[in-house]
Amino acid sequence: MRHNKKFNHLGRKTAHRASLLANMTVSLIFHKRINTTLAKAKALRVYAEPLINRAKEDTMANRRLVFSYLQNKEAVKILFQEIAEKIANRNGGYTRILKTGYRLGDNAPTCFIELVDYNEAMLKDNKEAKAKTRRSRRGSKAAAPENPVAEAAAQEPELPAAE
Repeated sequence: MRHNKKFNHLGRKTAHRASLLANMTVSLIFHKRINTTLAKAKALRVYAEPLINRAKEDTMANRRLVFSYLQNKEAVKILFQEIAEKIANRNGGYTRILKTGYRLGDNAPTCFIELVDYNEAMLKDNKEAKAKTRRSRRGSKAAAPENPVAEAAAQEPELPAAE
């Protein structure tokens, strides 16, 4: 029985799973967005978010702890210098999973997993949505024509009848 064993083993032994998740975390730190299967992305989120949270406080103990998981000096440097600045005021939820469909060979569900503060397109959409939140009932009624079909017919020029 598997009571209280809630994480996904991903069909791998412990050492293989640990190195897979560490390598995927390093790729996520370098590229800010990676394409993978949904099961791996969900397992990666559980693995990577506590490490990203450690980067908020830049101490030698935190750097050594993160390095013990990732085993990559460059990734630790990027995590503590660049990424920590962007997530300083965020309380959690450092990654986002976007489903992209199914893989052709085995029909596995695929997705993107990305760092939330690095997707400029979604950040721009959020700023525009916040700017457009104020609406007026009068403005929408005054701008809309009362009878759009009659106005469209009045604007079209009449053609002479063919004989």
